[in-house]
Amino acid sequence: MLQIWALEGIGEITPGTDLVGVILEAAGDTLRDGDIVVITSKIVSKAEGRILHADDREDAITRETVRLVASRTSPSGHVTRIVENRLGIVSAAAGVDASNTPEGTVLLLPEDPDASARSIAVGLRATGSRVGVLITDTLGRAWREGQTDHAIGAAGVHVFEDLRGTVDAEGRPLVVTLPCVADELAAATDLVKGKAARLPVAVVRGRGDLVGDLDLPGARSIVRPAERDMFALGSDEAYAAGFAAGRAARA
Repeated sequence: MLQIWALEGIGEITPGTDLVGVILEAAGDTLRDGDIVVITSKIVSKAEGRILHADDREDAITRETVRLVASRTSPSGHVTRIVENRLGIVSAAAGVDASNTPEGTVLLLPEDPDASARSIAVGLRATGSRVGVLITDTLGRAWREGQTDHAIGAAGVHVFEDLRGTVDAEGRPLVVTLPCVADELAAATDLVKGKAARLPVAVVRGRGDLVGDLDLPGARSIVRPAERDMFALGSDEAYAAGFAAGRAARA
């Protein structure tokens, strides 16, 4: 049976906060072998001091951007940029967050979410419970409205459940079935964490089969390599690039 619950009693996180200690205090003696601790990236960023004093969030987004995928301006003049950030993640605003931060500051994503997850997992496992750790952030999805939480950091967790080579209920072979269970767990825990409830950490119990060694591939392995990216540009940007290439070829 799958169980998911949020840890209560976690207060404001500031630079230098010992997240392992905070999580263990909130969890008490409840963590068991096979549990997966899922942590909102915001508190990891705060603990790591990833707070940037910036009056202009757009400048911070520009500094975190390595590639522009698409940009749209709304009738009100607001510009939304979908970009690839330094972590290889494609998202709106490069993951730069201005919510729940002091006035005049923005919050950047952890510099290396997989390393952050591994450090926390090492600390939690030192108590004797073989647990996995996921770090999550909220992302949109192409072709679908709304947002869900996704895994951006992982340690001691199989991020994929590889069903290729097995058969379905009718005995037909599965060729491409590779559920990203890390993202599925991230979205599921968001149901109990919420966005304004100040419950940034949740525990998943019942999927101990996904918990493994700390040297398992992290969430960076979820990011699709550029050579397999079929949607590297927004539709308008792709049209403009093709049009420009056509004009250049004719010239």
